[in-house]
Amino acid sequence: MIRASGGRLRRAVLALAVVSLAGGAFVGSIQAASPRRPAPAVAVRFTAPAPALLLRPNIVFVLADDLSFNLLQFMPHVQEMERRGLTFRNYFVSDSLCCPSRSSIFTGNFPHDTDVFSNVGARGGFHVFYERGEERHTFAVALQRVGYRTALMGKYLNGYLQTRGGDPHVAKTYVPPGWDEWDVAGWGYPEFNYQLNDDGVLQSYGHQAYDYLTDVLAGKGVDFINRSAAAGKPFFLELATFSPHSPYTPAPRDASDFPGLQAPEPPNFDVLPTDPPSWLAGHRRLTRTQIAQINQAFRLRAQAVQSVDDMIARIEAALAANGLTDDTYLVFSSDNGLHMGQYRLTPGKMTAFDTDIHVPLVVVGPGVPAGRSSDAMVENIDLAQTFAAIGGTEKPSDGHSLLPLLHGEPPTDWRNAILVEHHGPDLRGVDPDFQQPSSGNPRTYEAMRTRNLLYVEYNDGETEFYDLRTDPYELHNLAGSLTSSQRAVLHAELLAIERCHNGAACWAAMHVENGSMAPAGDVRLRPRK
Repeated sequence: MIRASGGRLRRAVLALAVVSLAGGAFVGSIQAASPRRPAPAVAVRFTAPAPALLLRPNIVFVLADDLSFNLLQFMPHVQEMERRGLTFRNYFVSDSLCCPSRSSIFTGNFPHDTDVFSNVGARGGFHVFYERGEERHTFAVALQRVGYRTALMGKYLNGYLQTRGGDPHVAKTYVPPGWDEWDVAGWGYPEFNYQLNDDGVLQSYGHQAYDYLTDVLAGKGVDFINRSAAAGKPFFLELATFSPHSPYTPAPRDASDFPGLQAPEPPNFDVLPTDPPSWLAGHRRLTRTQIAQINQAFRLRAQAVQSVDDMIARIEAALAANGLTDDTYLVFSSDNGLHMGQYRLTPGKMTAFDTDIHVPLVVVGPGVPAGRSSDAMVENIDLAQTFAAIGGTEKPSDGHSLLPLLHGEPPTDWRNAILVEHHGPDLRGVDPDFQQPSSGNPRTYEAMRTRNLLYVEYNDGETEFYDLRTDPYELHNLAGSLTSSQRAVLHAELLAIERCHNGAACWAAMHVENGSMAPAGDVRLRPRK
């Protein structure tokens, strides 16, 4: 919401600048960083108060790539977001793989409704999303229709601007519907030497420090906020970093950080669960070399997220300088997690374990209670409806709006289960998420996760069942101890979610009873620990 009322204006002065939206007035701003020079300091300009303009709230969505919970300790600005906002303790992704997860985020639909199950090939990648017309059904289209300025910067979908996984019939200058501004890279994982589609014009970047992709995106994001504030229109900005995805490239200024840092070794580190599924059972103990490589990768990941945290700081400063802090939802999350040594696996994802499917979701914004956490079961399919609801519109999907939870008003009958579905194994070496055997490469599965259990069914008939009340690290597969009636209930509950195809049906199916060991509607808001 663009607003310059008296009380907000005084707070904005204290925050760095006074903003006026009256015609011809100067607007407090942070100058965007040129890709060829460092970002300049905050530019503060003062003007007289202007009449309030009552529009809808702004939204800034920072989406990291492969970011796991154990990296938050290195991100002080995200920690500050937790102190100022709401942290979702039970937020999960529909598939721990980039393209399926991002497709669910854009549309609010499960992979079984987007039909995006992989990063490349006949069942995944940008070309499937494009050819199915999914781009016409994103939250960006919904928000643009009601007057939002929309921008996507960074990563889109695997295969976009790439030969591998791309669509040969789509020009590299293509910009999908729903986006007013488009600054998207193709193969941006190395953070240097990439191409950026800048609103239909391809720009090439090199290997100098000022070409570092996350910093370039931060500068463009600041510039978009400044211009949106000057235009007096509500905006949606998604900053989708490639960091900290492999090869875990930090900004040059951070490349010496955290000397001697080693990866955490929780109870499931280098340990197999009892009665593991066949894809996991043959994994031997990690070697000294593998553990050293995990430690090296973890340090690089900690270094890499410094630039993401810096980006958040720059965005927050831009919002404050434009007087928009109190009228903007700032959302931070990741497309999936990453295991690093857990269950004897070298770095990778795609499993149904919490290391891969359970990721951060932190929200700060108007009406969001400070320093609180929610234990509601929420999922990435909920973001599209949430963004649409913030904008005062609707986005039909499999998900459900989180707006009541954001305002501290949990419904009395919230869902108690979420669905994870994955197609595998991935045997395509061209996939940026192709995993060597040591990283794990599970076969196709469907999984149901509640606060108290994880139940997994593989397409070869194998199953897993973990009682999270006594086994939070998922080390004791109790599937063999289930009775036939318990198996039948769990299978029926999972199958109902797997077969749902709209918001009402999915909402009903995700209220499970006998097999869940968690009553529906038991949602609590509590102080963050």
